[in-house]
Amino acid sequence: MKHAEVKKRITETASYLFYKNGYNSTGINEIISEAGIAKATLYNHFKSKEEICLAYLQYKNHNFLKDFESFTTSKPKGKEQVLAIFDFLQMFYQEKDFNGCWCIKTVSEIPKENELIRNEIQSQKKEFIAEIEKLIVNNLNYLTSNEAATLARQIYLLYESAVGESHLHQQDWPITESKNLCVKILE
Repeated sequence: MKHAEVKKRITETASYLFYKNGYNSTGINEIISEAGIAKATLYNHFKSKEEICLAYLQYKNHNFLKDFESFTTSKPKGKEQVLAIFDFLQMFYQEKDFNGCWCIKTVSEIPKENELIRNEIQSQKKEFIAEIEKLIVNNLNYLTSNEAATLARQIYLLYESAVGESHLHQQDWPITESKNLCVKILE
């Protein structure tokens, strides 16, 4: 198997396990076993569990942003595309393996001093806010750039709250209510 394919298999396996069980609860030996590789193979691709975690975060974020953009831009232009943010979350919530936000789960498990992982997560959240802002600018062209930036951060907060609360309550009402609040913000 090619180097890139093995690395991808390790990343996908670790991603599944970290998201399902948590970063701290997933050991290197479990990743090795689930991926069906030797310990030397894992360490040939990743120097540490922290490096695997970074690959996991980047893997999840890349797929998320690609799916997010594809879903939201497939909706009719205008407020409909902005509100589709919550329809996307509803679809994400309904997946059988929904387990909340991979970033928040991970940051809650790392020591405060782990700046490498924390910086990656902060970078991903800023990238998500930028995606929301791009959606706003492309659909609500009557807003100034400052208004669009503020609105993007407000919608981001509604979205993140809906993710956490729907996971906590194991119900989708937080998503519905966040979308309803967003409708009011857009009026």
